[in-house]
Amino acid sequence: MSFSRRTLLKVSAASAVLGGIGAPHVARAQSAEFSYKFANNLPESHPFVARAREMAAAIKTETNGRFDLQVFPNSQLGSDTDMLSQVRSGGVEFFTLSGLILATLVPAASINGIGFAFPDYPTVWKAMDGELGAYVRGEINKAGLEVMDKIWDNGFRQTTSSTKPINGPDDLRGFKIRVPVSPLWTSMFKAFDASPASINFSEVYSALQTKIVEGQENPLALISAAKLYEVQKYCSLTNHMWDGFWFLMNRRAWAALPDDIKTIVAKNVNAAAVKEREDTEKLNATVKQELAGKALVFNQPEVGPFRDKLRAAGFYAEWKGKYGDKAWDLLEKSVGKLS
Repeated sequence: MSFSRRTLLKVSAASAVLGGIGAPHVARAQSAEFSYKFANNLPESHPFVARAREMAAAIKTETNGRFDLQVFPNSQLGSDTDMLSQVRSGGVEFFTLSGLILATLVPAASINGIGFAFPDYPTVWKAMDGELGAYVRGEINKAGLEVMDKIWDNGFRQTTSSTKPINGPDDLRGFKIRVPVSPLWTSMFKAFDASPASINFSEVYSALQTKIVEGQENPLALISAAKLYEVQKYCSLTNHMWDGFWFLMNRRAWAALPDDIKTIVAKNVNAAAVKEREDTEKLNATVKQELAGKALVFNQPEVGPFRDKLRAAGFYAEWKGKYGDKAWDLLEKSVGKLS
């Protein structure tokens, strides 16, 4: 019995050695030279994540397996504020973040979210692919992060509520609304005399469910993907802010890549951003019908009274002072006079 066992062990060892003769070549082919993590806060069902996975696969193919980008959606690696710390320290190599939240580190990054500034998508892309976007990317670089050229689309934001539709600025008085952890949102809703509460997106559903807040504001695609219609009754198409995601990179991790890999990664990330913009615009245009079918009640308020209220409350003047004349001039060059 023991002889057989010894023989079996020898045979097994020999098999392992012989079987491993061709293995190193296979292992090299399968093992990536660079394996980077890409974190984001979007649910798996959002078109953003589909484009991110498609992009990661294309990068792996075009680099012959040298670069493997692992996609971690749905705040798997932490809240937005956690992940921003991680991308700065190098715990995460790539991260997409709303400019409105990035403003905690790069104040100019929230300028695209100025209340009721952008009337439509052509105006957004004119600004963000043009001089205003270039200015913001320069500010991001100064803060120690790398950033891709194209901003991803999170859509125009709408206001939902469990208690009442928002037909005009007066309906926001005293309204308990969840806002992202960003001074711009807090400032805007305070200008409307609302009661904004800064809560990370991963906790929004439970905050609405437990009535910590009455309402929240997000693009329709995200309201659908995160199933917020289950805990909200009304949706007011306020289009009060346009929001997008900057593709951020840890500087050391980006610098570590050879130029040929950098070129392939940048090409595919920027191309995916443009495709995702088209997806999100289409989705936000069609998802209204789907949400109405889930008993969400829609209304379309006039924009003028909201803008007048912000102007009268000194909101535009305050933020012009915070961003500085250069940034504000670039914004108004695209959208027209605000303050």
